[in-house]
Amino acid sequence: MSDLLSLDFMRNALLAALLVGAAAPLVGVFLVQRRMSLIGDGLGHMALAGVGVGVVTSTSPVWTALVVALVAAVLIELLRSYARTGGDLALAVMFYGGIAAGVVLIARAPAGAPVNLNGYLFGAINTVSRADLVAFAVLSAVVVLVTTVLRGRFFAVAQDEEYARAVGLPVVGTNVLLAALTALTVVVSMRVVGLLLISALMILPNAAGQQLGRSFRGALRWAVVIGIGTSVGGVVASFYADTPSGGTIVLLLIAIFVLAAAGGAAARTLRRRRAAPAGHPHEHVHWDECGHEQVLHGDHVDYVHDGHRHAAHGDHWHEHGDHEHDHRGDVARDHEGAR
Repeated sequence: MSDLLSLDFMRNALLAALLVGAAAPLVGVFLVQRRMSLIGDGLGHMALAGVGVGVVTSTSPVWTALVVALVAAVLIELLRSYARTGGDLALAVMFYGGIAAGVVLIARAPAGAPVNLNGYLFGAINTVSRADLVAFAVLSAVVVLVTTVLRGRFFAVAQDEEYARAVGLPVVGTNVLLAALTALTVVVSMRVVGLLLISALMILPNAAGQQLGRSFRGALRWAVVIGIGTSVGGVVASFYADTPSGGTIVLLLIAIFVLAAAGGAAARTLRRRRAAPAGHPHEHVHWDECGHEQVLHGDHVDYVHDGHRHAAHGDHWHEHGDHEHDHRGDVARDHEGAR
């Protein structure tokens, strides 16, 4: 490890991995809730066009990629919100056009320009400069600060846009802001994970965190821990194995997710076996994929089953009253401090 830390570019790469691992899951959790898990891929395609602009004009690819990705993020959200027909086709044209423009522009780079297309697409630990690291630190700080301060609003809009609109929340503005944060995260991650793999770092830590956490807040904490651990661990492994950092990080993420899913399934089975003799029989034990509606209630989740709400408490289940009342009040109370 001492030989690794003695290299300046590896110190930069490890710090960048730390920033990426912390920021990406904070944005990805809301993309998962909105069922927009692959939006990072599309913005990655557009960011490559921005990289091409930077290479051709001999300016910083980080900042040109950021500008193009931000513009694309706003257009994507506006199309999603207002386009009645043809929205999906327009998005496809934008995404494919972005990666095509990036490849063509990079091919037209001035002679002698240091261009590593594979590094941008799949990550390369030796491409993070000190200037890049400063830019990544600033962008990551913005992502972490905004998602922390506005977590409740993002949560409420992601859960139920119609209800959020009814209570006066700026739904379109909130979604545009989330899209912009996604663009920031893509640009921060491109040197470590690669533009074609960034969605994995947004989504997989949250998928694993949902298996390990018992609440929204708990799952998010697990996601950030997993994101940081796999990003830093993947960079270290890629250095010693001489492999692309992005692919190494994603394979490590997949392994963690598989282990978390297996551990979560084992834990649910154990809770089901313990529930029966505890004096609170409940024939159906719930989990994230059981198919029943989930309702946030304080610091835990209630499952709606046969007109009633059930929640796990220790080794047994409690009934939390009828489902006949409007549970949206729970969301309204929680949207400023989402669990």
